[in-house]
Amino acid sequence: MKSPLEVLQPLGRALMLPIAVLPVAALLLRLGQGDLLGAPALAAMSGGLSLTLASVFGAAGGAIFGNLGLIFAIGVAVGLARENHGAAGLAGVVAYLVATKGADALIAVPPEVAAKAVEGTRDLVVAAWKAKEIGKLSIPVGILSGLIAGTLYNRYSTIKLPEYLAFFGGRRFVPIAAGLAGVGLALVFGFGWGFLEAGVDGLSSLVVASGDVGLFIYGVLNRLLIVTGLHHILNNVVWFILGDFNGATGDLNRFAAGDPTAGAFMSGFFPVMMFGLPAACLAMLHTARPERRKAVGGMLTSLALTSFLTGVTEPIEFSFMFLAPLLYAVHAVLTGLSMVIMNLLDVKLGFGFSAGLFDYVLNFNKATRPLLLIPVGLAYAGVYYVVFRWVIIRFDLKTPGREPDEAITIAVKAAAGGRGEDFLTALGGAANLASVDACTTRLRLIVTGEGQVDEPRLKALGARGIVRPSERALQVVLGPIADQVAGEIRAAMGGASVARSATVPEPQPAVEAGDRVMAERLVAALGGSRNIETLGSCTSRLRVVVLDPLAIDEAALKTLGARGVARIGERTIHVVMGPQADALAEAIRLLPA
Repeated sequence: MKSPLEVLQPLGRALMLPIAVLPVAALLLRLGQGDLLGAPALAAMSGGLSLTLASVFGAAGGAIFGNLGLIFAIGVAVGLARENHGAAGLAGVVAYLVATKGADALIAVPPEVAAKAVEGTRDLVVAAWKAKEIGKLSIPVGILSGLIAGTLYNRYSTIKLPEYLAFFGGRRFVPIAAGLAGVGLALVFGFGWGFLEAGVDGLSSLVVASGDVGLFIYGVLNRLLIVTGLHHILNNVVWFILGDFNGATGDLNRFAAGDPTAGAFMSGFFPVMMFGLPAACLAMLHTARPERRKAVGGMLTSLALTSFLTGVTEPIEFSFMFLAPLLYAVHAVLTGLSMVIMNLLDVKLGFGFSAGLFDYVLNFNKATRPLLLIPVGLAYAGVYYVVFRWVIIRFDLKTPGREPDEAITIAVKAAAGGRGEDFLTALGGAANLASVDACTTRLRLIVTGEGQVDEPRLKALGARGIVRPSERALQVVLGPIADQVAGEIRAAMGGASVARSATVPEPQPAVEAGDRVMAERLVAALGGSRNIETLGSCTSRLRVVVLDPLAIDEAALKTLGARGVARIGERTIHVVMGPQADALAEAIRLLPA
């Protein structure tokens, strides 16, 4: 049985995919506002062209924010599915649309809403009220739809149905099942809407009533949960659900919509990410051994600039998280205090991605008292520098530049090969990796034997930290290059053999003996496994790209039940097998390499 951590971690990773669209949404929406492209002076200079662009950008950004529920349904489903397959995304859309439209039909409209409508407009008023109400919980519905779709894909993407229903088997079954599950969601949200809305409103009121205490707890937990990856779930609650401003819910959405009270759950990150952690990098540089300062200076400068400009902090945090847990606890407390200080000063800042300079400048005119960030940030820089320098020296922490000579030797040796191959070697080879994926700053891996992972070698290759959430799960913190490195590792392994999923893989369904024999015979008739470059299926046929077309035995294929063999192009062949084509393709893929 999976632990709660193993269940929740894949969700935290999957949430990063839809969240990745927020920076472009925030940028487009911001450019379309009246103090940027919509500014009267700019409109006069451009002959009205800037107003046209402002309308386009504003509408484009609004379209993304207005459909976040659907985006989360797709993103979470794809993020959870084995191989990140698009069929799961389609299933997420189906579940979300069925759930929202079904709930729309069931939600009871208060009599006073219809009573306020002018004669002849009742239907429009009711429809508008329902759309606004559903919008309040569209993101939770989207996340649930994505969870259901991704789980259904992992469980039923290889399901076999009787031959007369074989067309609907395999991956095609997943959207069907998701639609039925969406009906269940519609019933829950439709009949239970009043209770759900009251619950969210009560939670919002509780958070508001908790004031500075609630902000402090949120700031501390946000940092402490980074090691597990569960901070994304916490962030989604406060950034996308709590509060309501003209239909926009969540601190981030309300800030983007112009709510002057929004930003309390974002402002406190700016002093830490733009000033505090870069100052910590400076402290690490100054405490490095003199002969190593030049070597680590570039890396620490890069980490500091990444944090200052973009608000991506995990590479810095993992450089000391395990070396000095107490120091990291102080960092978490300072983050909580920053949330409180900024709130007491009535500073309201917001972001579309994270608390870096880019978001600060972009949202400067929408913020409340944004210049107060400068003195608070400088004070935080001083505190972080003094605390980090003292702790590093006092406890002789092996931060970058203070490592033993052996680690430096390892790093020189590791740099000899290609990066993907080097990481693959450090991770125990291709046979030790069941799954390779990445989120914003981490490799997320499933290994067959954690004892085969060479941690010193990984750190020599640039790993800022290594986390073991469970017996087989492994996370390697690399910074923004994590996704690139994951791709290079997959390429070094042969790419297609690694499922791009951070979930603990479901056991592959066993291939029945008859299917295995049939699959082996088909492969032989196609010239052997070495002759098959790619294999797919569509409705009733196998689609195969081969290396040597002359190696194909058409007579043998027809003996095996092929109803037709068509050569499409020089190396592409279609083998018509009837409704069982999908099942046969899956059986071939499951054969040992």
